[in-house]
Amino acid sequence: MKRTFSFFCCILCLFLFASVVPGKEASKTGGLMVTSPAFENNGLIPEQYTCEGRNVNPPLFIGDMPSATKSLALIVDDPDAPMGTWVHWVVWNIPPATKEIRENSLPSGAKQGLNDFRKHAYRGPCPPSGTHRYFFKLYALDTLLNLPLNATKSDLEKAMAGHVMKRSEVVGLYKRR
Repeated sequence: MKRTFSFFCCILCLFLFASVVPGKEASKTGGLMVTSPAFENNGLIPEQYTCEGRNVNPPLFIGDMPSATKSLALIVDDPDAPMGTWVHWVVWNIPPATKEIRENSLPSGAKQGLNDFRKHAYRGPCPPSGTHRYFFKLYALDTLLNLPLNATKSDLEKAMAGHVMKRSEVVGLYKRR
């Protein structure tokens, strides 16, 4: 009887866990949300947002912003790159009123740091082989950041330490033709 009850509890826990694992929606952490109308969470990123297309940033929607947010930061990276995580976009001081980052644009007042292509811009997926994951990580911060324009992902992460109120991400996949 005890074993049957324990087994039932384990199955119930697995069912409950599976029902909250993100599918079509973005991964959401306590109120902040980022999604893209161009691709589903864990879905394929359209070619136009890659090195094989127009190589412009996809549109992103932002929701459920904490009321005390002073700025947002965005990091786009690929942890599947052969030489370690490859950074595609570094952005900070996105105004908290921002509800959308439009395709091929940067919100007014936002700053772009250096990505691993050594550019102050978005550079899309361009994996050398296989399917890679691209994490679009959004952070709600309790401050504006004072960083030089040549700041990298590492610099941004250090500056954000102790200031992240909420975090959310949406993951896109891409494999070159």
